[in-house]
Amino acid sequence: MKKLSSSQVRQMYLDFFKSKGHSIEPSASLVPVNDPTLLWINSGVATLKKYFDGSVVPENPRITNAQKSIRTNDIENVGKTARHHTMFEMMGNFSIGDYFKKEAILWAWEFLTSPDWIGFDPDKLYVTVYPKDTEAKRIWAEEVGLSADHIVDVEDNFWDIGAGPCGPDSEIFYDRGEAFLDVAEDDPENYPGGENERYLEIWNLVFSEFNHQADGSYDPLPHKNIDTGMGLERMVSIIQDAPTNFETDLFMPIIRAVEKLSSLAKYGENPQTDISFKVIADHIRALSFAIGDGALPSNEGRGYVLRRLLRRAVMHGKKLGINEAFLYKLVPVVGEIMVSYYPEVLQQKDFIEKVVRTEEERFHETINEGLEILNELIASVKDSKEDTLSGKDIFKLYDTYGFPVELTEEVAEDEGLKVDHSGFEKEMDMQRERARAARNTEASMGVQSAVLTDIKVKSTFVGYTELEANSELLIILDGENIVDEMSEGTAQLIFAETPFYAEMGGQVADQGTINNQSGEVVAHVTKVLKAPNGQFLHTVEITGKLSEGVVYQLKVDTNKRNRILKNHTATHLLHRALKDILGDHANQAGSLVAPGHLRFDFTHFGQVTPEELIQMEAIVNEKIWEAIPVTTIETDIDTAKNMGAMALFGEKYGKEVRVINIGGYSIELCGGTHVSNTEDIGIFKIVSESGIGAGVRRIEAVTSKEAYELMHGEEQQLKTIAGIVKSPQLKDVVSKTEQLQQQLRELQKENEQLAGKLANQQAGDVFKEVKEANGYTYIAAKVTVKDMNQLRQLADQWKQKELSDVLVLATAQGDKVSLLSAMSKTANDKGLKAGELIKAIAPKVGGGGGGRPDMAQAGGKNPAGIEEALAEVKSWLEK
Repeated sequence: MKKLSSSQVRQMYLDFFKSKGHSIEPSASLVPVNDPTLLWINSGVATLKKYFDGSVVPENPRITNAQKSIRTNDIENVGKTARHHTMFEMMGNFSIGDYFKKEAILWAWEFLTSPDWIGFDPDKLYVTVYPKDTEAKRIWAEEVGLSADHIVDVEDNFWDIGAGPCGPDSEIFYDRGEAFLDVAEDDPENYPGGENERYLEIWNLVFSEFNHQADGSYDPLPHKNIDTGMGLERMVSIIQDAPTNFETDLFMPIIRAVEKLSSLAKYGENPQTDISFKVIADHIRALSFAIGDGALPSNEGRGYVLRRLLRRAVMHGKKLGINEAFLYKLVPVVGEIMVSYYPEVLQQKDFIEKVVRTEEERFHETINEGLEILNELIASVKDSKEDTLSGKDIFKLYDTYGFPVELTEEVAEDEGLKVDHSGFEKEMDMQRERARAARNTEASMGVQSAVLTDIKVKSTFVGYTELEANSELLIILDGENIVDEMSEGTAQLIFAETPFYAEMGGQVADQGTINNQSGEVVAHVTKVLKAPNGQFLHTVEITGKLSEGVVYQLKVDTNKRNRILKNHTATHLLHRALKDILGDHANQAGSLVAPGHLRFDFTHFGQVTPEELIQMEAIVNEKIWEAIPVTTIETDIDTAKNMGAMALFGEKYGKEVRVINIGGYSIELCGGTHVSNTEDIGIFKIVSESGIGAGVRRIEAVTSKEAYELMHGEEQQLKTIAGIVKSPQLKDVVSKTEQLQQQLRELQKENEQLAGKLANQQAGDVFKEVKEANGYTYIAAKVTVKDMNQLRQLADQWKQKELSDVLVLATAQGDKVSLLSAMSKTANDKGLKAGELIKAIAPKVGGGGGGRPDMAQAGGKNPAGIEEALAEVKSWLEK
């Protein structure tokens, strides 16, 4: 067998399918773009859904890729099994309505067995097929030449997610030999496709040929597709003769780096510590790539997954004797391993290290806080003469404080307590059920529209330079039907040429009218989208007669287009300003360019300060006032990148691209429409800035007319405030307001002093009424004070004077009731606790509370119950 590195295996796969006419699709970001059905990109096909569902027709129907992917449904198994990973690479070859089973099977066999490629011994390979897929079985037997004992029928070899495209599949297995046999020779699982370590699945060929309908029926797809997946880590483990995926060159450099940081263990010495080495190696790969792609640790969604992975890795580090932040030191190791195909980890090394280190250090603080709470829980269990830490408490520590379950159990057992595993699992199951209920159940892949996919007519966009055009109407779509003419209703139209911009890249579509040659409006254009084959598809409301083959006049709404131009160029200036102020990690994560405003989403770890927003706004306006020419260059992608052009988040670019250059300050690849000079924007004003998700923030802004209207409105508000504070000059409003605030503070201080005096006067009366119950002296009274703070002041006076064993005070402000109870040291020594008393009387005022043994407080909403609550004190003491 050839000795190959993981980089060589990856490149060999891509080169092979390139030789078979496939285009190599670059690996996409792990963070899905415009796909609410996915938390992460989890397979090679996930990034190609637009081709499979027909929303876009690829330039080449044959595609191959090596795609970084994340799956987190089996995090607990990572490190314990030979091949479970959170991040992995899936290599695939795909056919969008081009070749089918024969080519997919023959090419897979050639790649695996040819001495020019991988060169596996054919006798080591087995395949499984769906029993009803006689065509696949025939190809394997007759055209490949596999013997019958190397072809296995497996009933569940049918890829189906319950709705949408589906079909039979064929899996290829490699026989690693008897040395890897982990079940008995006669075990029913000892076969290719069974649960065993001997026969290792390396490639799955999915033949997508049916559409699973809602009624359970299966209809043939209009275009049959091929979707295959080969796990790089598995392939490399075979080629490098590694016992598991972790002993390959994809993981061992990380494990060796961890060994140098560990004071307790070496890899291979102990199966238990080996698990920790594997977990750390796996998790730091996922963290490095995910953070590099813009995901950040948080308490929700994919951010929560990252936080959980990092904390799990930290705890396994502790098992290896690593008690300080260390994961960030592994980021460059990951980057070096993957640099040949994924240079982005090393390119963003400093940022990834910063995020990981900050999160690690925060977690070390959490560990200390969690231990404090855990120790309190353990003390409480022991005080109650119990011997088990409840599953609910374990789950609360895990879910609320991020405290690892393993550590909770370890500490509890060290203290001689049992742990309620089943109770914890029950709470976890309830959480999973809540997550499942909240998850988007939308089908992950739609079905192609055969009509749109089959439309091949050419449609040219002339709207960069023209806002009106005379053009022939080529296609009229009424729903899914192509018709010759329409006179009413909603239709979709394709013209030979159009000045209407289609919605893409964050820029909204143009609107306008379709006129006949007499100048009459026959349709209003409400939306424009790109059709699967790239034509501009105009959605219109028809007001006259439309006929195929007739030339019409297309007129864009120039007012809306001009406002869109200004906002789009402003987003480019803002993007550059963000990087100048926040750093190069601040990448675009989405945008909206509309006539009335712009919205810009960007990645950033932390808050954006008001000062930083002021700086960004100033930079954008300075560039506007510098009157910089905005130039557009059409060139190839490589030339554009050499010019320093930024490629935007999630965008795919063809061979020819447009570069928008704003005087060398901002250079971006962009297919949108822009002003010819920055001075056309007029003025730029930030409206708001906020966080919208884990590590993603949003700026909303306006330009030109809308910016003027916003500032004019704020000026009018300022004038109104000036009138209220009696400031004749606007420039004096701030100082006048500060004077009024100072006056208000002085009046509040005076008011509090008067209230204090009043409270002291009441105290003299209240403290005289000492009563007795069951051998205890107590004071229970309603007083007229403004809040709980003044109740506490009265309690302090009572404590200093040692007037009774027990004190209960109540006050009401409107419907709000405040209750306070206090105990002397004597009362505490005899077992009385203020917290227990307050819990007993608070329900009388419709509330609840608690506190320390010497002082407790409560709130309520029923002032009418105060007298009853005070009377309850005597009953409580007598009990």
